[in-house]
Amino acid sequence: MTGGQRWRDEVLAGPGGAMTDEVGVITGPLTLCTTAVDGGLARFEVQYKDADEWYTLTGSPRPHHGDPAALHAAALEAVRAGHAAQAPGSTPG
Repeated sequence: MTGGQRWRDEVLAGPGGAMTDEVGVITGPLTLCTTAVDGGLARFEVQYKDADEWYTLTGSPRPHHGDPAALHAAALEAVRAGHAAQAPGSTPG
């Protein structure tokens, strides 16, 4: 990975939680980490607060169009809203 820009915040998942590729929906107090990676993409990962395991937010990675911080903010809002939140700009399946 190059670039190395990373944003990390705690967030309380709204009703219906956040959808992950590995384990499905997770709920409750979470940590969201967004990382700018090669190819103009942003990778989104979530974990239960203070846990060791990270999960891929469904729809990740997404193109960030030069503003990965804005995508991180959008992902935070999506997780706060819940409803099996996915990476910003992805279409629920």
